[in-house]
Amino acid sequence: MLLAIDVGNTNTVFAIHDGSEFLASWRCATEHQRTADEYFVWLNTLMKLQNINVTIRSVVVSSVVPQVVFNLRLLSDRYYSCRPLVIGKPDCLLPVEVRVDAETQVGADRLVNTVGAFKQYGGDLIVVDFGTATTFDVVAKDGAYIGGVIAPGVNLSVRALHLAAAALPHVDATKPQTVIGTNTVACMQAGIYWGYVGLIERINQEIRRERDRPMKVVATGGLATLFNQEAGLFDLVDGELTMTGLIEIDAFNRKDS
Repeated sequence: MLLAIDVGNTNTVFAIHDGSEFLASWRCATEHQRTADEYFVWLNTLMKLQNINVTIRSVVVSSVVPQVVFNLRLLSDRYYSCRPLVIGKPDCLLPVEVRVDAETQVGADRLVNTVGAFKQYGGDLIVVDFGTATTFDVVAKDGAYIGGVIAPGVNLSVRALHLAAAALPHVDATKPQTVIGTNTVACMQAGIYWGYVGLIERINQEIRRERDRPMKVVATGGLATLFNQEAGLFDLVDGELTMTGLIEIDAFNRKDS
């Protein structure tokens, strides 16, 4: 059994894959100080609650938070007797090329999304991931990662607006009933929602213009379904894109080992 771990700035997802499908997945807050022992107790408890009695034989990790990788390595070694495959490390091979400026480090999540998207949908893609940051990743026809765009995440923008302006409350990101708000909360929600719709449309438009070819837009991440309410904004929404990429990278490295 494979344990796939996706560490984001806000949340970490653990999923168990049996070689053909996911048996279960769980989410926890990303915390730098969480120990390997705490991870194991938490995971073991959840597995027992769902009657999942399997032996973890391999672990693959994608992390944008370097501080947590040490304890995930320790978790793998101490409790699963294996060395984890960590995306972005020299010993982790990718099934696609990375064509960016020399010495540029690309986030592990963006590489994993590229692999997952190419596996599922082929090339000439724009992958929009709604995380702590909103990222746009460009996948070439042959599956290569060729760059992209990083914008502030939706919830990050909401939080910044609240913290920087004392009179403005914290609001949830949601689609307002009207563009013109008649109270403070409605005005803020309209600005966030329609502002990001405009950002997504324009960035995708400019990427297509620069690439000068048809390109499908695949959305993933927690708020993808919120913005998918706007017809034509995305061609596809895939909430399992990152996990698909992790499974594909793990399989590719096993094949070449």
